[in-house]
Amino acid sequence: MLKFGSLMAVAAATLLLSSAANAQYKDEYTVSTVLPSAFPWGQAADKWVELVKERSEGRINMKIYSNSQLVSGDQTKEFSAMRSGLIDMAVGSTINWSPQVPELNLFSLPFLMPDNAAIDAITQGEAGKAVFKAIEKRGVTPLAWGENGFRELSNSKLAISEPSDLEGLKIRVVGSPLFQDTFTALGANPTQMSWADAKPALTTGAVDGQENPLSVFDVARIDQVGQEHLTLWHYMADPLVFAVSNRVWAQFSAEDQALLKQAAVDAGQWEIEKSRAELADTLQAIKDRGVTVTELTREQHDAFVNATLSVYKKWTPRIGEDLVKQAQAAVANRKQ
Repeated sequence: MLKFGSLMAVAAATLLLSSAANAQYKDEYTVSTVLPSAFPWGQAADKWVELVKERSEGRINMKIYSNSQLVSGDQTKEFSAMRSGLIDMAVGSTINWSPQVPELNLFSLPFLMPDNAAIDAITQGEAGKAVFKAIEKRGVTPLAWGENGFRELSNSKLAISEPSDLEGLKIRVVGSPLFQDTFTALGANPTQMSWADAKPALTTGAVDGQENPLSVFDVARIDQVGQEHLTLWHYMADPLVFAVSNRVWAQFSAEDQALLKQAAVDAGQWEIEKSRAELADTLQAIKDRGVTVTELTREQHDAFVNATLSVYKKWTPRIGEDLVKQAQAAVANRKQ
């Protein structure tokens, strides 16, 4: 009887431990994004969710909440909500997370990355690893990179080809002090507002222009709110980050952590390749709608670079001098 009792006790304990292990997994995990499925950003999140569900055979389920609805539309609060465990996962923007992770301001430095090869050199190199460590240190586990693309400049007044063209223009910018400094250095009047407020402001003329990736300009039909002039100046790019709250990450087994990470890497690579491949068609669609597109010459581009050097002097110490130098070296040595 004793032996039977002991066996029963072991079986009960095993069942209890098994239940506890299973209980740590939620029926559904929240995934926050700013843009929905009509945009590459939303498609990156869709792909991640799809791959995780498929590879876990339905054990791990994730639900996307776009338009920053988990933080009442305030995208700058997304990182804090994820760090505290209010949001489980996210595909987020380096811009939106930079208030909590100063190192992410690296990607907002004006004219640091002239092309896709420069973006890749930073994200896939030592600078990218350093940025991921900075994110993890602040309570969120980064898994992979995605892409929101180069942010281009549009306005309702004139074709912009040199810094003086921006003099006095009211430009809507996101909630980052670095953006304020960049546009102030160029002589513009930067106006911070959410995207929800931006389109009405562009419609009424309360602001003259805005900056966003071509995909956003196209899908959101920004040309319909008076934005007749578009300048391709590649002044900054906004990599996306697939990430999980540290609190949630610790609940997954090592095997499922590897599954989530690889799915994020694969989803990110898929989205990067897809969004880059679609750029030419996107630009043509914008031109076909009558938008005047200005592409800068090397000399014109250099004039904007020189006009924003003061931003580097102010922001490099905040971001980290070693990190900025690391990124600049990666860009200089990139493979074309």
